[in-house]
Amino acid sequence: MQNLFIGKGNLAGSPELKHLPGRNGDFTVASMRVMFGRYGQNAAGQVEQIGGFWREVEIYGPKAEACAKLLRKGARVLVIGEEREYTGTDDDGNEVQVIKVVAEDVTLQLSRVESIT
Repeated sequence: MQNLFIGKGNLAGSPELKHLPGRNGDFTVASMRVMFGRYGQNAAGQVEQIGGFWREVEIYGPKAEACAKLLRKGARVLVIGEEREYTGTDDDGNEVQVIKVVAEDVTLQLSRVESIT
C-alpha cells in the first residue's frame, strides 16, 4: 500500500452493498461513509470532539458482504486501507476531487459494544 490509512470512526449509515460487473467478472463492494473524529479535553476537563473529517470507505469481496451483514449506522469501526484520489461530479455537474479509503479491513471496535445477539 502506498498511502497507508489507519483510523477509528463512526458509520454515518449502514454499509451499502453492490454487485458490479468488472473486467475479470462480477465483484462485490460495500460503501460506507465514516466520520473520523479528533478528541480532546475541554476547559472542564471532559473529553469532547474537537474536529475530524469524513471519508468514503469501500471494501471488496467477502469482507464487503460481512460488513454489509454485520455493521450498522453508528458503529465504531477501525479502518485499515489506502487513500486514493478520484474525480467525481457534484450536484451542479462540476468536477471535484474526492479522496476515498479503499479498505483492506474494517473491524468493529468492541469497546463500544454493549451486547452481541
